[in-house]
Amino acid sequence: MELFTIPLGFDNSYLIRERQGALLIDAGTPGQAKTFGKALDEVGVLPAEVKLIVITHGHWDHIGSARDIKEMTGAPLAMHQAECSWLETGKPPLPPGVTAWGKIFRSILLAATPFIRIAPATVDIVLAEGYFSLVPYGIPGRIIPTPGHSPGSVSVLLDNGEAFVGDLAMNQFPLCLRPGPPIFADDLGLVRRSWELLLERGAGMIYPAHGKPFPADLLRQW
Repeated sequence: MELFTIPLGFDNSYLIRERQGALLIDAGTPGQAKTFGKALDEVGVLPAEVKLIVITHGHWDHIGSARDIKEMTGAPLAMHQAECSWLETGKPPLPPGVTAWGKIFRSILLAATPFIRIAPATVDIVLAEGYFSLVPYGIPGRIIPTPGHSPGSVSVLLDNGEAFVGDLAMNQFPLCLRPGPPIFADDLGLVRRSWELLLERGAGMIYPAHGKPFPADLLRQW
């Protein structure tokens, strides 16, 4: 299995390739399709190899280029049912800040929101509350609902313990100075329960959308 980190604007998207094809996790900010195409060329992956696009949650910086990347690859989009309308209307909400800095940062984003344009895209695979196996796509792992940052947040947990969690945790300036909880969340209690679920299911390394990966043991410390 090969893993490639692809920065798409302010976010990391992750490309996982196995023999049967590739899986893309998140679609970055708007206008990143060319960057994505160039990244595929650099790592030697053809667009048609991407068999599935998983959106960890529906905030603007994770769905911004979803339609263009879907058109480029022909891959279906998978997203939790609680947030499909955010992508299909192109009108995602801003999450509330749960720290002092989160509240300040949210006010900055709020001022920029009128200038952010999200191209609507159809969600092909609507995820519900159960686990969704990725084995039919050649990837040894599953999609797990992990709400808290947003109502429909999901994580991709591979059989080797690598967990791709979207914004369930953060590790990137200016959001935070070190690995830590999200500064935006709908429900911090649910965030903690989602961490517990990932640990119970064998998560060993956390791959956030913002910042570098870190050991899952840090979740226990928090």
